[in-house]
Amino acid sequence: MSPTASRPRLDEPGRTGDGQAVPPAVRNAAAWSWRLLLIGAGLAVLLWLLNELKVVVVPIAVAVLLAVLLTPFVGWLQRVTRMPRAAAAGIGLFGMLALVAGLLTLAGRSIIKGFGQLWQQAAQGIDRLTTWLADGPLQVSDADIASWTETLQGSLTGGTPTLVSGALHATTTVGHVAAGALIALFCTFFFLLDGRTIWAWVVGLFPRGSREYIHQAGRRGLVTLGAYTRTQILVAAVDAVGIGVGAAILQVPLALPLAVLVFLGSFIPIVGAVVTGSVAILVALVSNGPGSAIWMLAVVLLVQQFEGHVLQPFLMGHAVSLHPVAVLLSVAAGSFVAGIVGALFAVPVAATINTVILYLHGHDKFPQLGTDDHVPVRGRGHPILDRAIAQMAEARSERVATRAEAAERAEADAPAVIGTEAHDAGEPGGPDSRPATSDPR
Repeated sequence: MSPTASRPRLDEPGRTGDGQAVPPAVRNAAAWSWRLLLIGAGLAVLLWLLNELKVVVVPIAVAVLLAVLLTPFVGWLQRVTRMPRAAAAGIGLFGMLALVAGLLTLAGRSIIKGFGQLWQQAAQGIDRLTTWLADGPLQVSDADIASWTETLQGSLTGGTPTLVSGALHATTTVGHVAAGALIALFCTFFFLLDGRTIWAWVVGLFPRGSREYIHQAGRRGLVTLGAYTRTQILVAAVDAVGIGVGAAILQVPLALPLAVLVFLGSFIPIVGAVVTGSVAILVALVSNGPGSAIWMLAVVLLVQQFEGHVLQPFLMGHAVSLHPVAVLLSVAAGSFVAGIVGALFAVPVAATINTVILYLHGHDKFPQLGTDDHVPVRGRGHPILDRAIAQMAEARSERVATRAEAAERAEADAPAVIGTEAHDAGEPGGPDSRPATSDPR
């Protein structure tokens, strides 16, 4: 047997050698791991930037939602009245502001009128609660209640610096909200006016080979975003009407402000309606007692069941094509990352990303849109760069022309120089003055 016959081969399975010391499964896992770590780091940096720039990012997101909601109305107004696009966009934007301001004014007046009565009822409710704590099964003494009251007052008095810092923080937040509102209104107007041009500029930032795919995916994402906005408004209106009418029938004070609160809170899926419904139950408990609170709880549960089993599956599920589990997880993740703002934008962002990614992977959720719509994008050049390149080309042409003229002058002067040299060579006494045909033999 030759010495090499029994030598183990390094490329056999189970052998250890270069590239074979680590099993393929571990190598693949390691390759996936470092790529996933890089992706996670990139997402972390992106979220950090969004959090640092939230004063600008959140108003822009609000402006996109408002523009998607108002674009059909602005287009209809422009077609019917033949007015310029800018005028139609202004009417749509200020009309929406007037509607929201009217709802808030109506709710505010109701709150101001009913606050005094509600405060008296709340005081009576607190007295009844104190009596129940003392005489009920808990048997809480008046001394314990007084001790808890003193402790609460001492906490409030001792936390004056905290309250002052909180007030300063609230003032800063109010300033940020005002600045964000102005940014949102400004961006909404120009999104309505020049949305197509702005989108063309965004698409033009990508490589030319991918611009068409991005444009078509963006169109479908915009359809999903519009469907979510309109459906969420319908769901919020149904919740507000149901709970508001129930509160009015039960003669719960502030029924109209409660309906407005439910309408605004319902834009946060699942969580918002539960919180605002709890507020309605608490108001019923304080104002009319436990019996009214139980009936209000039944109304809120009935409305929530109708929303969860009818509106969400048939309307919202069809609009965003997301499973209720995905909606719940999106809201939870958004609220964990960015609080109320994250919970508000979690579902539309998740639905839009889902539509865009599915289209880029070959699954078109809206085939009826087609691919005939093409966004005009700028060419390869740039005005400043093109001007600089033209100046460089002109300077190069001038240098080439100058060199050509110099070469022509040199060629024109060359025969005279050659003739002069020949004349100098034929003078008598010169080294070549002998006849060329002389033969010394």
